[in-house]
Amino acid sequence: MKKVLVAMALGGLMIGCGGKEKKEEKKEGFEMNRTKTEAKTEAKTDAVSQGIPIDMANKGIGPITSVTFADKIDPAMASAGEAKFKAICTTCHLADKRLIGPALKGVFDRRSPEWVMNMIMNPDGMIKEDPIAMALYKEYNNAPMLNQNLSESDTRAIAEYLRTL
Repeated sequence: MKKVLVAMALGGLMIGCGGKEKKEEKKEGFEMNRTKTEAKTEAKTDAVSQGIPIDMANKGIGPITSVTFADKIDPAMASAGEAKFKAICTTCHLADKRLIGPALKGVFDRRSPEWVMNMIMNPDGMIKEDPIAMALYKEYNNAPMLNQNLSESDTRAIAEYLRTL
């Protein structure tokens, strides 16, 4: 009886080991390399970002044709702009982090004040006619910026706040 049990145990061990070897052989034929996938994703993101030009001469499409910033930031206007920004913009925008829309820190290094204010006041027209707005729309998964129907003074206050970022 002991011999039968030992033989069964050895047979089970041999079958179990043989099955593992076959499974390992199958795994050897399949390779997943995360490094290659991540590199492709990063390259795609960089290519899309590089495709959007920095054009400080572009004033955008909308009612704002000329904006001149003072040398110093107006604290009262910036505070009002911050309150308005936090109330309606932070769902999609943060200062340092990309969300549904782009991060806004340093936006005036990439876009003219007129362009930024026209984008805030006239996002529908900008997405239809402005090449930079169209490219941003595509980069951000065709998520349109909502028209908040802001006045020019509210928009100017938000622009002043954006200067503080």
